[in-house]
Amino acid sequence: MESFQLANESSPLSLTPNFILPEHKRPHLSEVKYLDSIPIIDLSYCDGNNPSSLEVIHKISKACEEFGFFQIVNHGVPDQVCTKMMKAITNFFELAPEEREHLSSTDNTKNVRLFNYYLQVDGGEKVKLWSECSAHPWYPIDDIIQLLPEKIGTQYREAFTEYAKEVGSLVRRLLSLISIGLGLEEDCLLKKLGEQPRQRAQSNFYPPCLDPELTMGLNEHTDLNALTVLLQSEVSGLQVNKDGKWISIPCIPNAFVINLADQIEVLSNGRYKSVLHRAVTNNVQPRISMAMFYGPNPETIIGPIHELIDEEHPPKYRNYHFSKFLEEFFNQEGTRRIVKEVFELPC
Repeated sequence: MESFQLANESSPLSLTPNFILPEHKRPHLSEVKYLDSIPIIDLSYCDGNNPSSLEVIHKISKACEEFGFFQIVNHGVPDQVCTKMMKAITNFFELAPEEREHLSSTDNTKNVRLFNYYLQVDGGEKVKLWSECSAHPWYPIDDIIQLLPEKIGTQYREAFTEYAKEVGSLVRRLLSLISIGLGLEEDCLLKKLGEQPRQRAQSNFYPPCLDPELTMGLNEHTDLNALTVLLQSEVSGLQVNKDGKWISIPCIPNAFVINLADQIEVLSNGRYKSVLHRAVTNNVQPRISMAMFYGPNPETIIGPIHELIDEEHPPKYRNYHFSKFLEEFFNQEGTRRIVKEVFELPC
């Protein structure tokens, strides 16, 4: 695995041939729309008996149906908690490669690892993507800290412990609002996703790139879990596919980008969407993001919720253990994954 030297770079890193994508896989940035974007929803209007709560739920439901994405502001997570988390991530990626290379691994089963994504192109060649990622579970944090370089361990523990607690509360609140939007009991999705959820954190670093048209930070994909809460630095790069067109998501300080993932689409019987998204690079500034993934544990059975099935809306997916979904996901490593489609029922 090739590690980027990230700290104190005064100019973009060299774009070597093993990062250059074939023409048909490139981002074609001139075609991206920057005027349209995903909805921005103010959660401060959705507290207690506030009469605006139903309007917020309607906006969330519409966003889930039309985009599969939305941004939230006034979400209740203190700004200082977000800032502290981003600082800890930045400090981690600014370590010299030799200080963190012991975490580098291509083994998907490792709980804590540092890795680069790749795309397998025609002829079986693997083209590396222009990013570096670090992944670990939300809990128990002490097991993670033992593996991190000592100089950042204490800072990371403090930042992540606080951050994970806040995001965990936010996820439960969002699942409640999304459930109500589907016409279900507010705890329905939380119950369907089950106990001991699969909770993973992934921080992403995208260095500046000399020619952003030739490579990709993260290839187009849908998320495999149920819900993703993304915090991003004030540098754009995240793009969502809407009606076959890529649209750029603007950066709002300390806002969260909420991404519905595959399990919500299945549970909602296709009413709510898990859509393609990607991360592109730029030639000026580095970009950092922190994704918190929430999903079922491998033994949980996932399928369309019974209350959402009727004669007009027959089941679109078969029931499966989430472990089977994970198995299919990892089998498609390096491709433009098509996972939930494997579990579709014939029309």
